[in-house]
Amino acid sequence: MLKQKDFFADDIVLGERMTFQRIVVALLVLIVAGLGAIGYFEWKMAVQVRTLKAFVEGYVFNEAVMACEQAKSSTPFKWNGGKSTSVIGLNSVKLDKYNVSASYTLLADGVYCDYDPIKRKAEIGSSFLERE
Repeated sequence: MLKQKDFFADDIVLGERMTFQRIVVALLVLIVAGLGAIGYFEWKMAVQVRTLKAFVEGYVFNEAVMACEQAKSSTPFKWNGGKSTSVIGLNSVKLDKYNVSASYTLLADGVYCDYDPIKRKAEIGSSFLERE
């Protein structure tokens, strides 16, 4: 015959297993919820960065066109009246640990123009490979 003590021992072991399983399930639920929250905030930040980039590009566009058309070069840059024009967009290059160089690039009839919005200076190149 089984003793009452053996039943209690089995119940304790079973209770410990159930507690461990509940802890594992709770941790998995928390991990999944955390990853979901991180994904949501990353998506929200990406939308805000795209909006900010579009605003900056719109703000810089007129200055870039004027500076590129007035830049002295052997290859003329004609945005107004150009047959094929496109905006490459706002780019940045990290020169070293502390310096970031920004440029706004326009393309008109095969002629590239990089406009530096900080220095307010335009550089024209006729080929993408000639550019820095």
